[in-house]
Amino acid sequence: MSDGTANGAHERTGLLSFTEDDDSRKIIDFTDWDDEDPRNWPKSRKLINVAIIALMAVLSPLASSMFTPGIAQIAADLNTSTDVVVGATTGFVVFLGIGPLILAPLSETFGRRKLYLTCFSIFAVLQIPTALSPNVEALVAIRAVSGFFGSVGIANGGGTISDMFHPTERAGIFGWYLLGPLLGPTLGPLFGGLIVQHLSWRWVFWFLTIICMINTALGFLFLKESYAPTILETRKQKYEESEGGKFRIANQDDRPFWTKLASSMQRPLRILFTQPIVLTMAIWQAILFGTTYSLYTNFEAIYGTRYGFSSTQVGLVYLGPGLGFFICVWFLVPKIDSIYNHLSRKHDNDGKPEYRLPLANVGAVLIPVSLLWFAWTVEYRAHWSVTVLSTVFFGLGQITVLNTVQNYYIDSFQKYAASAIAAGAVFRSIVGGIVPIFAPAIFKNAGYGWGISVFAFTSMALSPAPLLFYIYGARIRERFAIEL
Repeated sequence: MSDGTANGAHERTGLLSFTEDDDSRKIIDFTDWDDEDPRNWPKSRKLINVAIIALMAVLSPLASSMFTPGIAQIAADLNTSTDVVVGATTGFVVFLGIGPLILAPLSETFGRRKLYLTCFSIFAVLQIPTALSPNVEALVAIRAVSGFFGSVGIANGGGTISDMFHPTERAGIFGWYLLGPLLGPTLGPLFGGLIVQHLSWRWVFWFLTIICMINTALGFLFLKESYAPTILETRKQKYEESEGGKFRIANQDDRPFWTKLASSMQRPLRILFTQPIVLTMAIWQAILFGTTYSLYTNFEAIYGTRYGFSSTQVGLVYLGPGLGFFICVWFLVPKIDSIYNHLSRKHDNDGKPEYRLPLANVGAVLIPVSLLWFAWTVEYRAHWSVTVLSTVFFGLGQITVLNTVQNYYIDSFQKYAASAIAAGAVFRSIVGGIVPIFAPAIFKNAGYGWGISVFAFTSMALSPAPLLFYIYGARIRERFAIEL
């Protein structure tokens, strides 16, 4: 791992130069103001890239929860139980986490654009057989495969934003992008409830087919390659064709292709299991995602049974955490850059990844407090508005933690940001997919009060992590330094 700098990670050198060793090939790199350097692109071009990948990052999590209001309808139509249908969410979310382990390092080998377009095209097409599923086995299997390919936006979004934006300006942009993985599961049940109530559960997937294909088409038309080594490789090939002779890319890895590929495929797991900070933060995020999906998959039971809400009304409940997301991105997330820049200036413009973490302490407090609030107001059947208000603060806490941690990963691993984010994503998605299977039994045996409090106490156990890593993080990173 390496420290971020206040002035940005990828400092550019001259376009062409001669090596100082025995290698006589000319070096190709970006110049300081090279307009092909993604960090020098016009802002409009950067934001178009962000918009397309952000929509990808919205649609795959949207698909994870959009059918939940129709779980009972699906169970009746496919002659199975609702618990089995929940497995369609579990398989999707688990493979949503496994996908980045493969797709993130592949993007660091073949480039971002190829991976985005190939995987999201497959994801869009797979919504068709999902809509036509003749039985629950087919539904679960197809959903699992589509979760793998749909993860491409989550796997590579952080890396793409790191390609285009300097550390001093990244957090605000990343905050809006990061709404996708959280807003998707939040908005899915709202739209799904309307579709299920007025059409049928199969139309949920026809709707996804249409939207995903539109986004894929936009990607083919407007998405630009942002990964510097891939852009420079294209430039190298042009120089060799037009001028003859041999060229090399600055810091080029000359190992055989399959050796590089094998190394890149191991990278996310090496990061996860050799870096104590990444592992701890991954566990924390896993607890948050497990909690989120456990609540979301039980909102129908809580508000439908206890409060007598219709499917559409239950869908509106999900706007509670969604409101928290927007408030956080609008007011708090920009402060991540402000705090980072302030602390960098205070330490002779020496920016460190730990300067991203102070705001995570806000989320560390809000999450357990809001969960306890929700748990016991639901248990004692307080007015529905009181319970929904608690979810607003839960949403605030989620965004604060997720955004600061993801930015920490990017600053720590820079060129391999996608692999670092994938390392955290796999853990949180697997836990987020499996825990909801057991949540109904927990709530049935312990009640909503103590059942949800279990999640609050678990998150509370890891709440000191951002403070401890802010103080000791640099020493820990230095002690567990890894060569990638």
